Amino acid sequence: MESSNSSSCEAQASVNTELNTDLSEQWVSDQFEALLPRIQEKWPEVAKQTLEATRGSLDELIRVISLHSGKTTYGVKEQLEELFNSATDRTKDIAESLEPLEKQLEELLDELNQTLRPRIEKPIRQRPLLAIGIATGLGVLLGILLSGGKRS
Repeated sequence: MESSNSSSCEAQASVNTELNTDLSEQWVSDQFEALLPRIQEKWPEVAKQTLEATRGSLDELIRVISLHSGKTTYGVKEQLEELFNSATDRTKDIAESLEPLEKQLEELLDELNQTLRPRIEKPIRQRPLLAIGIATGLGVLLGILLSGGKRS
């Protein structure tokens, strides 16, 4: 019974590792352009064109950096993980710092909606025909301007 449990645990660990690898591979591929300058800072001995030739493939990137820097693939992988984690942490920090600004913007938009809407709606409700006439005139004028005055 233990052997079947241990084999199923090993299979589950293998699946989890494959999922994590797929996710990190996809993430690296998506974020490669943004990460390229930081990778170049860490490994200046690797040419930019060489890094770009990996096309964001994590395994290929690890292999190329290892080959040019003389470090083991394991060491390179650990350093890349640190780089990715710091990039992820920075992204989270930026998102957290934007939250108060987002709330402030929402409050300002709500306030603008409450103060400006009545000022716009009141004249329209008092003189609906004038409002329709102005809207129609602006629509015709805009149509003429956008068509360039051409007639067929």
